Order: sequence, then structure tokens, then C-alpha cells
Amino acid sequence: MTAAPDAPARAGAPPLLAVESVDVTLGRGWRANQVLSAASLAIWPGEIVGLVGETGSGKTTLARTVVGLINPRRGRVVLDGRPVSALRGGARRAQRRSGHVQLVFQDPLRSLDPDLTVAEIVAEGLRIRGAADGSEIRRRVTAALERVGLDGTVLERTPGQISGGQRQRVSIARALAVEPRLLICDEPVSALDASTRNHILRLLDELRTTLGLAIVIISHDLSSLAGIADRVVVLYRGRIVEDGLVDRVFATPRHPYTALLMASVPRIRQDSIKQHSVRHDRPFAPHQLRRTSPAAQAGPGGCVFAARCAFAADVCATQPPLTPVGERWSVACHRHQEWGALAQSANPPQEGPTHAR
Repeated sequence: MTAAPDAPARAGAPPLLAVESVDVTLGRGWRANQVLSAASLAIWPGEIVGLVGETGSGKTTLARTVVGLINPRRGRVVLDGRPVSALRGGARRAQRRSGHVQLVFQDPLRSLDPDLTVAEIVAEGLRIRGAADGSEIRRRVTAALERVGLDGTVLERTPGQISGGQRQRVSIARALAVEPRLLICDEPVSALDASTRNHILRLLDELRTTLGLAIVIISHDLSSLAGIADRVVVLYRGRIVEDGLVDRVFATPRHPYTALLMASVPRIRQDSIKQHSVRHDRPFAPHQLRRTSPAAQAGPGGCVFAARCAFAADVCATQPPLTPVGERWSVACHRHQEWGALAQSANPPQEGPTHAR
């Protein structure tokens, strides 16, 4: 695994993507539901950022907002210094056709047209852009397929005639053909077996190195992110509750929800993609983080995690802002400095630590 792009960030280089205090509401009237609240993050070229959180936390909504499929109610999305969330009409269409931001969907069998050949699928974005003639399109299709490890034997096959791993590679090739700067992958390996999953993750790692792509990976698989991501962003009920370098966050999470996510998986393997093994004890056991008594749902202005948090106090009646707690590390928790000690003292571990091997 390549090194995280800390140097450009520390040097003050502008991020490729900046999401600034974005609120998103879906539905209207009494059916309106706020699914993102004050979401802010930045991503630099060559960086891989993992988005994690339980189902319904807002991960896919955030991705759809970034690519322009959903308009934020407040805040803005800035791509390469240009506010793109405010674009409308022809300017919005031109931005989409630029291909600067591309999505790789979770299920390639459903996201790839079953009646088109691989060559037609990968060429589709280029034809929509209308920026190349037939010979140039063929050259770029072949180059995109070669970049993801596929040869010309798959060109005339349909998605149903190739394997699941090959289909996911075709999805990535389709995105790469238009030369994007930001690649958003929604659960790219969730439907693949372990061997194929690692091949796809290695491919993404190589692409960010060779092409300088910024890559966002939406995932429930913390082990996959531990092996490839530079940073991890944790969402809960539409709010970002922690954002930091993956090794630090997984070793010593500063938000109770992050710790609960980690405690809920049997093992986090951090050596699946990296060239060396990184071993961490699981910081907390599940019983140390769960409430022993029910709690009332927090009011409209309260912490979104308070009702599930074993360490909630009166101060949690107000929503904590995302506050820096270290270099490139932020957390939204009033008690981020004390809950860990409370967990250890009140509920000593009842099970041995789990190591990555």
C-alpha cells in the first residue's frame, strides 16, 4: 500500500473535493426526512477515503450529492475549486459530461446493461461526451480494460458471460475510460469472494497511485478499509461523527459509535492489501459500550447518538460539532476525552483481545 498523501494536505494544497456543511432532505411536507446534517469533509488527489456506518446512515446519499444526483438544501459541494452543487441546466449537464466524478455501483450485474457487450458498455460514456471518433474510442476502451487487468477476449461478451470479478473490473473500466479525477465506489467488493475482493482492492490502490485518483469507498467491511484506506469517515444518522487517519481511528477510536462498530466485528485484518502486517488489539468489547438501561430519544438539538450511548450526560442535550482532536483527526463527541476511561473502569474486558493476523 502506498503512503497516505499527508504532505500535500499539510502543505496547504487545496483539496480536490470539499463538502461544506451540507444538509440534504428527501421528500416534501410531512414526508420530508433530513438524511444529511452539516456534513463536511475534504479529499485530496491520490487519497483513498472510506465511508462507514450502518444502513441508513447517509453514506450513499452523500455520494449521490457529490456527483450531483441530489441537490443539498444547505451547504455546497466544491470540486477542484469550483462550486458544483449550485450548477443548473446546461452548466450541470456539462459538469456531468466532463466525467470528472464517476460512480462504481455495488452490483455490477444490475448496473451493467445485459444486452450490451463489454466494448459497448465501456465506450458508452465516451460516446455521450462526443469527444472522440471511432478509432479513438476503441483505443481508449482497450486501454481502460487493460488498466483493470482485462484483455480483448472479453470485448464482445455480455455481462452474463463473464465472472463477477470481471464484471466489477468492467464497471471500473467504464468509469476510467472518461479519465475521472474522483472515483466513488459503493460497496465495490461486497458481493465478491475473498480472493476476488483482494484483487479489486489492490487494483484500486494501484489506480490511485498511477493515475493520482481520489477514491471514496463506501463499505461495511472494516477489514477491507483497514487494508487500503488512508482515512476513514464514520457516519451515524446523517452526521459525520469521526474523521481521521485509518490506523489511528482503528487503534484508538475517539467516538463511542466508532468503537461500537469495531467491537461488532470478530476481527479486523489490516494486512490484506498492505505489504506488512499491522496488529491492533480490539480497543473495546461490545459489553463495555452498550447502555444497560433504555434512554429517551434525544431532542431535535441533541447528540444523535445519545440514546444509544453508554456515556451520555446532560451536556449531550446539544449536538457536538466536529472538533479537531489531532492532526487530520476530528470527532463530534462532547466526552471524547473521558468516555474511554469510563468504559475501562466501569466495565473491565470480559473477553480476550482480537488481533489482526
